[in-house]
Amino acid sequence: MLSIAWAPLYAHPLPAGHRFPMLKYELLPEQLLREGTITEASLFRPPPLPAAEILRTHAADYYQRLKLGQLTRAEERATGFPWSAPLIEREITILEGTVECVRRARQHGIALNIAGGTHHAFADRGEGFCLLNDQAVAANYLLAHEPAVQKILVVDLDVHQGNGTAALFRHEPRVFTFSMHGARNYPHRKEQSDLDLALADGTDDAAYLGLLGATLPRLLDEVQPDFVFYLAGVDVLATDKLGHLGLTRAGCRQRDELVLGLCHRHEIPVVVGMGGGYSERIADIVEAHANTFRVAQELYF
Repeated sequence: MLSIAWAPLYAHPLPAGHRFPMLKYELLPEQLLREGTITEASLFRPPPLPAAEILRTHAADYYQRLKLGQLTRAEERATGFPWSAPLIEREITILEGTVECVRRARQHGIALNIAGGTHHAFADRGEGFCLLNDQAVAANYLLAHEPAVQKILVVDLDVHQGNGTAALFRHEPRVFTFSMHGARNYPHRKEQSDLDLALADGTDDAAYLGLLGATLPRLLDEVQPDFVFYLAGVDVLATDKLGHLGLTRAGCRQRDELVLGLCHRHEIPVVVGMGGGYSERIADIVEAHANTFRVAQELYF
C-alpha cells in the first residue's frame, strides 16, 4: 500500500493569485481516492517536525524570524507568500511529512508527499514559494540517524533549478544533487548542482526522455546511492504557464516510469515530492501529478 503524506490547506485566506496553484493539494488526493488508486489508509497526516531536525539544515536566526513573522518585507516578497502563523505551521508539517516518508520508504521502497519539493529554500532564506527545504531537511535527517545511508541522490526534475538544494549540499559529498531544468527559467541566477542539465525552451518528449534515459542510469552506477529523493514537478508540461518546455502528459508519465522504474529495479528507497505545476487548467495539473502516484502504485504494489 502506498504511504502518502498529506497536509491539508491551512485556513488562512490567500490572495486570488496564490489560491489557484494551491488547489491541487486538495484535489489530488480526492482524485486518487475516487479512482481507487489509493485508499484512506494510504494517507497520513504528519505532526510538525521538531525544531532540532530543522536546524540541521536551516539557520537558527532565519528559522526564528520566520516563525515569529519577523522577516523583512523584502524577504517576505522573495518567498512569494504573505506571512501567517498557519502558513508556517503547514510548512513545518510538510517537513515532517517528508521525514516520515523517509522512514516508510526504507520499509516499503517508496513513499510520497502531496506537497514537498520546496527546493528554492536556502539555509537562511526562502524564495519562490519555498520557505523551508523539505528534501534537504529529510536528507540531513537520514545522514544523522541512519548510519547505513552513506550516499544520497537528489533527482530534481522540476522545470526550475533546485538552487536552494544545490547550495545547501555544495560542501556535502554524501549528497549528490542532479537538476534537469529549463535553461532560461527561474531562478535567473543558478546555483551549481553536482550535475545540471539545462534544457532549451520547447524541449519535447523525445529529447527530454532521451537525455534523462542516457543520464540517470549512469548516475546510479557512478553515485551508488543508498537513497533517492525525486522531485516530480509537472511544470515541464507544454501547457504550463511558467515552464516553457514541451512535454505531453504521456511524456511526463514516461519520465516518472523511468525514474521510479530504475529505483525499483535497483532496490533503492525513494521519496517523491510533487514540486511545481502551473497549467492554465487545474485538471491538467492534477492529472499529471496523479500519474506519478499511479506509476508508484503499479510498480511497487
